[in-house]
Amino acid sequence: MNRLLRSSAFTLAFSYVAFGIAALVLFAAPLWYAYYVTIQDARLEALRTDTQRLSEVFHRQGPPGLSTYIDNRVGMQIPGERILLLTDSTLHPLAGNLSAWPAVVPLEPGEYDLPVNLSGKDTRAMFVHSVLPGGYNLLVGRDQSLFAPLAARFWFGLAAAVAVLSIAGVVGGLMIRRAVLVRVDGIHHTVQAIVRGDWSHRLPAKAGSDELNTLSRTINGMLDQIEQLLHGVRDVSNSIAHDLRTPLAELRSRLEELSLTRPESEETFAEIDGAVVDVDRVILIFNALLRLAEIDTGMRRSGFVPVNAADIARQAVDFYLPAAELKGVTLSYRGTGATDISGDPVLLAQAIGNLIDNALKYTSAGGGISVEVQALADGKVQIAVADDGPGIPDEEKPKVSARFYRGDASRGTPGVGLGLTLVASVAKVHGGVLELGDNNPGLRANMVISAQSGNATGALQPALVEGRAGAAAAAHNLRMRSVS
Repeated sequence: MNRLLRSSAFTLAFSYVAFGIAALVLFAAPLWYAYYVTIQDARLEALRTDTQRLSEVFHRQGPPGLSTYIDNRVGMQIPGERILLLTDSTLHPLAGNLSAWPAVVPLEPGEYDLPVNLSGKDTRAMFVHSVLPGGYNLLVGRDQSLFAPLAARFWFGLAAAVAVLSIAGVVGGLMIRRAVLVRVDGIHHTVQAIVRGDWSHRLPAKAGSDELNTLSRTINGMLDQIEQLLHGVRDVSNSIAHDLRTPLAELRSRLEELSLTRPESEETFAEIDGAVVDVDRVILIFNALLRLAEIDTGMRRSGFVPVNAADIARQAVDFYLPAAELKGVTLSYRGTGATDISGDPVLLAQAIGNLIDNALKYTSAGGGISVEVQALADGKVQIAVADDGPGIPDEEKPKVSARFYRGDASRGTPGVGLGLTLVASVAKVHGGVLELGDNNPGLRANMVISAQSGNATGALQPALVEGRAGAAAAAHNLRMRSVS
């Protein structure tokens, strides 16, 4: 019983019942007041009419005629229908259905609503007292208790409505509690399964848009994201272990061979150079992960300044032109529209450099790579890098931005599978996305970023100069900072 009373469904149902009863009472109160005033006015008006009619009889026929008229009317009316009394100036009764003048009725003419004792019964009556010529007193009244059953029925109906509302509220509260408990139990079992480590469970959600279904779908979306992050962490851990094992194993093998064979100095230094390369590969992986963590946490947003995306892209193209010419690939640039944005020039240079470097890896001699920067109609800027290489299959495009993911076509190329991951993170921190499409043939990578993606500080022109200087410095260091 205590559990029932403490349940939120019962509390909610009880609150609605109390609110309904209060609303019913507030509705009935003015209704009853209007009814009471209307009835009272009607009764008083009827008494006034009777008094006027009796006064006219008095003026035409005198006291004997009025006495006869009152006695005849008393004899014909329903007992208790009217209170009629005609007295002389000494209040001696001449006609009517009262044996004496009521003590509670004042002697002054007027209209009164008073408690009175009639025929040994205490009741309440309404009177109209008028004084006729010659000092005669005419009293016309009506017993109010005759209307008591009507008022009793009104209050009985109100009490019955309150009782029905209360019973319906209690039954409805129990039904709501039962329905809510079924949903809550389902949520509880699902959460318990997830706590035990089974992330395949999801909260039950039915068709419809009620509050619990909306909550369940929201939590399910959150669980999907958490499960994806957990799988991502597990996959990243496995990938890190796999990618670090190879250079570390090679490093150990080199050092062990040097320790056992003790070769000549020239061969020793060559092996040391190879060991340094292995260590650089390990450092490259950790640097890339640290940069991704820094981007994902949003720490780089504090360094946003107004920059020109076209300048950054143009300088990145200039930096990669020698490498493209050496491979026999045409690298071109085209920019249109105003491309001033708020962002981090170093991160943007890294992202554009990664896209160009990725295109150079898969573009054969005689092919072409184009870099295009243009302002879009919705206030965003698009940086597109397109090549005519083998491209990426449609089923792999959603996966290539995952950390350490390497498709079948990239197995024989250098890299650790973090290049497009960094580009996607840079686009996200700048309020945009990385979109991969077909160039027919080849791949077209579109990095769409918001022109107002950060909180720039300072005046526009000095900040642009600073941003362009940062872009130039970033382009100069692309070779060391770019992630394959």
